[in-house]
Amino acid sequence: MDASTDLLPLKPADFHILLALADGPRHGYEIMKEVEHESAGAVRLEVGSLYRILARLLDEGLLQEADIDGRRRNYSLTREGKRALKAEAARLAGVVEQLRARKLLPGAEA
Repeated sequence: MDASTDLLPLKPADFHILLALADGPRHGYEIMKEVEHESAGAVRLEVGSLYRILARLLDEGLLQEADIDGRRRNYSLTREGKRALKAEAARLAGVVEQLRARKLLPGAEA
């Protein structure tokens, strides 16, 4: 089975957290700021909700704890987390293609 078809779509916050970790381990505050930056402020994570999501992603096997940096816990993607991120990126690319074909993207002529 194709890796992009056997995974459910990710929630937007989950996707942005995994994307923030694509370049390497980060601690919670770094993740929160990177998500806000990369989403142009569309996804804002409160501290409490961020750590609940991180705990769930750890439980689901998409993240693992990386080296401990003093008091800060660092998180990194697992193999399954990378697979889920790539599958979601492929799904979103397909959505963009559908939007492009229907001339629904900003700047497309109607």
